[in-house]
Amino acid sequence: MGVQSARKPPGILDDLYGVQLGHRTPQIQRNDEGVRTSFGDSSTCEEPNGRRTATKQQQRLLIRRLWQQRPSCLKPIHCSITCDKHGGETIANVVTSLPFIVLGLQTPRKNLKTAIYANSLVGVGIASGLYHSSKGEVRKFLRWADYTMIATTTLCLSRAVRNENPGLLMAASTLLLPFQPLMVSALHTGMMEVSFAKRASVEPELRMVHNLHKMSSVLGGALFIADDYFPETPYIHAAWHLAAAIGIGTCNKLLR
Repeated sequence: MGVQSARKPPGILDDLYGVQLGHRTPQIQRNDEGVRTSFGDSSTCEEPNGRRTATKQQQRLLIRRLWQQRPSCLKPIHCSITCDKHGGETIANVVTSLPFIVLGLQTPRKNLKTAIYANSLVGVGIASGLYHSSKGEVRKFLRWADYTMIATTTLCLSRAVRNENPGLLMAASTLLLPFQPLMVSALHTGMMEVSFAKRASVEPELRMVHNLHKMSSVLGGALFIADDYFPETPYIHAAWHLAAAIGIGTCNKLLR
């Protein structure tokens, strides 16, 4: 009887270090089975979760690769053009920036839109002159300012010439100006070209000006590309300035 009273209740030391000292109660067995079942369920759930994680990682990697392979017009401007290799070329680039200021001062200011466009032209000449006369780290910022001012001018010209521009398009272009000035310039230059061609088709007095505009635009585009492909050739950038100034001068006829 003393031995029976000293015996501990069954199940207290069960499974301690792998030793079973008594019969397991049905309640404990049911609890253990529930724990084992939950572990089994969690292990089976980890497999689809792991597949989902791997799929998401693959999708992110694919998006990253597509973004890295995007066209150059969607990439930020890199300050790699060496268009001021010596003093003579720098002077030529600064001098050929002055016509944009003159054109801006001569642009008709009939309303707020044309006035903003005229002021943006003056800004192009100033930004270009500052960029080409600069050196060091500030040159990178001024190059960005130069291209952003050019894009701003095309945006303002498109707004001054076309009254039917969608508000959403203009807002999106304004937001993209600091990041993708080349894309904004290409878009609004194309819109302006369409308007110029339509006006020239119905107004005979604009046809000769439009022909001059087309020739200067083709020449300017060729010089712009040549400036990238032949960076060691001097004075290409200055020639592009002159071709662009002629094209802008013909565009001013649309505002009169």
